[in-house]
Amino acid sequence: MADDVTARSIAEIQAALAAGESAQALVTPLWERARTLEPKLRAFAHLPEQAPAALTEGPLAGVTVGVKDLIDTADMPTDYGSAIYMGHRPAADAAIVAQLKSLGATALGKTVTTEFAWRHPGATRNPWALDHTPGGSSSGSAAAVAAGLVTLALGTQTFGSVIRPAAFCGVVGFKPSFGQLPRDGVHPLSPSLDHVGLFARTLEDVAGAFALLKPDAGAADVVGAPGALRIAALRPPADVASAEQVALFDEACARLRAAGAHVEAIDLTDALPRLLHVADTLMGFEAARVFGELRARFPDKMSASMAAYVDAGKEISEIAHQEAVGAQQGFRMGVGERLEGYDALLTVPATGEAPLGLDYTGDPQFCVPWTTLGFPALSLPVGMSSAGLPLGLQLVGRFGEDRALLAAAQAFLEACPLHVGRPALG
Repeated sequence: MADDVTARSIAEIQAALAAGESAQALVTPLWERARTLEPKLRAFAHLPEQAPAALTEGPLAGVTVGVKDLIDTADMPTDYGSAIYMGHRPAADAAIVAQLKSLGATALGKTVTTEFAWRHPGATRNPWALDHTPGGSSSGSAAAVAAGLVTLALGTQTFGSVIRPAAFCGVVGFKPSFGQLPRDGVHPLSPSLDHVGLFARTLEDVAGAFALLKPDAGAADVVGAPGALRIAALRPPADVASAEQVALFDEACARLRAAGAHVEAIDLTDALPRLLHVADTLMGFEAARVFGELRARFPDKMSASMAAYVDAGKEISEIAHQEAVGAQQGFRMGVGERLEGYDALLTVPATGEAPLGLDYTGDPQFCVPWTTLGFPALSLPVGMSSAGLPLGLQLVGRFGEDRALLAAAQAFLEACPLHVGRPALG
């Protein structure tokens, strides 16, 4: 197996098939490389013993996909990152998996998730630096894409579980608006906050896959050149984000202005802390109800951190939860109105580069507000830290305006191109 085997883009795969290459010839070398790297990277909760049979019909024929182990697959185990479900075989594929297969995509394997998509970390390592976290909870999906093992990967986000690992692993992460991608067959954590999202190495692959998965979302909006952009800039606090992360944000604003974009600072300090509180209430209450029975039945098979979270959530009242639901809806409308006239909000996806160590998956505070609002969000890898680790920026759109956000991101990248290097995994 050649060391330079890497997953191709959707367009490259389509061209290869048109030139006579077989879908299986595209899939098998990636499975072989994944098997070779797995002892080092540990991105997969399950890799088949044999290369999966490549599907040959559809616009995603020959495209490999990593499926987060929170998402049901009938032909592979789905453990949800938990000892409780070890070896569990769902009766049917999740709706999103079935949809990808209907488009011709081939599931290469199940990617690691933190336990039930909460904070107890899995075994995955960051492909850029194996002693650093890949983020969570969609750790395996982000790492598999970064390592070039799959073209696409599925993740979920309840707080920051697509955007943050995408930033840490140097790939594009897309969390569509709440409800845009189906959650049937995805284990819930907090039904008011759970989203299904996508990872890829390029914006074109994310946008192309989303267009196939949501053909009823309408034609893509066209922003054009960067000079046509109107950006609301939400600068991160210097006492929270790293100096390099803040500098990358400032540089992007300068590049956009130099390209003719209108970049205007926005102040949401009145809303952001309250959104964090709303998210804590929603998730605490709902997770306790989702996992309360499992907590009682399997006290020795649930992590101490998850058990403590469930126990704490039981103390949240129904009234407090209903108030949080109302606040969530009110903020969605109110913040959305404040973003009218802008093509996107620019902020950061994380406090900085991936933290050292594998026991902590990183701070989600720069993702939680947009998850709570259900707004679409993108993490774009546009920089590197002095330590050689990826740094990203985050673009956020208004609720339901996913295509507009993807179009704005394309214009944004003309001024601030992706850093699309590949980690040296061998």
